[in-house]
Amino acid sequence: MTLFATDLTFAYDSRRVLSGTSFNALHRGELTALIGPNASGKSTLFRVIAGLLKPGTGMVNLNGTDLSTLSTRKRLRRVCFMPQFFAANAALRVFDVVMMARKNLAGWRVNAEDMEAVGAALHDAGIGHLSEAYISELSGGQSQMVSVAQALIRQADVYLFDEPTSALDLHHQLDVLGRIRDRVRERNAIGIVALHDLNLAARFADRLLLLRAGQIRAEGPPRFVLNSPEIGQTYGVDIHITTGPKEDLVVHAYAP
Repeated sequence: MTLFATDLTFAYDSRRVLSGTSFNALHRGELTALIGPNASGKSTLFRVIAGLLKPGTGMVNLNGTDLSTLSTRKRLRRVCFMPQFFAANAALRVFDVVMMARKNLAGWRVNAEDMEAVGAALHDAGIGHLSEAYISELSGGQSQMVSVAQALIRQADVYLFDEPTSALDLHHQLDVLGRIRDRVRERNAIGIVALHDLNLAARFADRLLLLRAGQIRAEGPPRFVLNSPEIGQTYGVDIHITTGPKEDLVVHAYAP
């Protein structure tokens, strides 16, 4: 199974956001990090892939199928999108919103297997103690962890996570990204996560997509993309890459 995009364009009225955006095939079992500065088009690209926005031109292809030819229901079954901002009825409890995510496309009759699955998802996410808390009572970081749990409890071919760690401390950033990577591999799915932290991208992603001004400027393994001249040009900084004690890549950025 592969996912690729060809010549995507999108504009909000007269403001062009995606300008011929294309990327090569992403493969099952791999986690890709979508990186780029603010307003580069990351969230818009995710929404186009998920089918929430219709591109002016271009195509998103999943394993030989143009996703625009699928019904909304079929597309939702195949592509799971976690938006940047958590949205749920404030009067609902955490357990309820995760259950709703599990049952959204599978009928609403809840059985013992569903109850066990939601309980396990909350436990794995480290938020089992919040199961009876109301959404309105959660901090920003807790809401983000609930949103990740909502996404991961679904079975899909493609998972899109729009900045899932932006409200989390370092410990929870590592935990969340580790779980996302592990679930993508276990399910042999395709995962894309939008990140601002280049060191987290280098640590957890198999591939990087560098987006600037609505176009993919570099793509490939982290070592290749992070050493490309496009990185410094995109972020407006001087970037130097070293290797850490565990042979991991370490990104050092300096103001020019």
